[in-house]
Amino acid sequence: MRNEKRMERLLGYSLVAPAMLLILAIAIWPVIQSFYYSLFDYRLNDPTKSSIHWSYSLDLEGYLQNYPFLKSALKQEMAAADGQTKQTLAQIEQKLAKLDAAIRSNDQVAKQYDKVNEMLDNFETPSDELKIAELDKQTAERLTDTVDDVVKTLKEMKKAGELQQADKVVGLAEGLEGVVIEPNFVGLKHYKDSFSDMRLWKALWNTTFFTVVSVAIELVLGLGIALLINKAFFGRGLVRATILIPWAIPTAVSALMWKFLYDGQNGIVAHYFETIGLVDRMGDLLTTEAGAMFAVIFADVWKTTPYMALLLLAGLQTIPSSLYEAASIDGATKWQQFTQITLPLLKSSILVALLFRTLDAFRVFDLIYVLTGGGPANSTETISILAYKVMFSQTNFGAGSALAVVVFLCVAIISMIYIKWLGKDLLSDSASVKR
Repeated sequence: MRNEKRMERLLGYSLVAPAMLLILAIAIWPVIQSFYYSLFDYRLNDPTKSSIHWSYSLDLEGYLQNYPFLKSALKQEMAAADGQTKQTLAQIEQKLAKLDAAIRSNDQVAKQYDKVNEMLDNFETPSDELKIAELDKQTAERLTDTVDDVVKTLKEMKKAGELQQADKVVGLAEGLEGVVIEPNFVGLKHYKDSFSDMRLWKALWNTTFFTVVSVAIELVLGLGIALLINKAFFGRGLVRATILIPWAIPTAVSALMWKFLYDGQNGIVAHYFETIGLVDRMGDLLTTEAGAMFAVIFADVWKTTPYMALLLLAGLQTIPSSLYEAASIDGATKWQQFTQITLPLLKSSILVALLFRTLDAFRVFDLIYVLTGGGPANSTETISILAYKVMFSQTNFGAGSALAVVVFLCVAIISMIYIKWLGKDLLSDSASVKR
């Protein structure tokens, strides 16, 4: 008996394993990758941070485009100088020469050094793998400190008028300042910075407010529409198809359409809202904080209420009509039938519909991005739009990935809450069926 149960368990796991692997590849892996990127100061607008670095590295291309010419320029300056100036230049040249020897002391680095130098002499561009050489921490810090000291000394000599080709010498020395690439691992710093930033909390508030209000309105309207189209009447199929048109329109197209309708000068919806007194001026819909939030919620309700109605309609059609007939014979009113039969039996469908719509609303991006861009003054900026702006507009992939992980955690928490409620409801239903 135990062996049979064990075999059944193994068979069950084997059947579930492909689905779990697929979920891991499609859903979990991007999150893991985003979390990995969030641990680094990863910025595409900074050459020294445009890739992930665990250790100190040296940009040989930048180094060899400056050091040999700086060395030659220093020798020319020493040939024309005398006294203390010549001695100072000689000390600078010796420091740089010792550093160059320390860099080439590593055999692997020396090979890359010679190869990159040869390619530059032939006016060729070395690959990223070839031109980046790993350095030990001591050599890297020594190089950074020495270059900073050399630049400072040369600037003082330039100011004192002790150099003949001051701009050239100082410029070549400054060219060595960015050749050392430091490790950009920052751990959980991005999360600490994000949660201490009021912009994140405002974005979370905007997202939560938008989600709660829009989903609540859509649930009420969707349930009403579902109850209406669940009745048998002439042309019911055409009405159902017509109701689904707003949901079928692509979100970006829908948002652009509403942007024209909300326009402060020619928008017909803005004109009617001003006429009936919902807004003081037509332009308030997209130029004020309250007006912009109302505008995006109204547009979202218009678009996704049919989807909510469709989900609830599927649940209504599973309720046997015999229950209503029996209740009617017993003298129950329509309201009593709704509260005692429809709502209890529709609970699971409502939870499923709320789960889908809440997750979709919390991750809202395209509707608000096209309609308001998150403005005015970030009043409609959601967490997804904030993550997009940080990651792509600012090309800060590290901080943007951290915000993407925050979105995932919020969605995961919402999903667990709904699934817990839905699971309890399903268990209670199955228990009542068994009884």
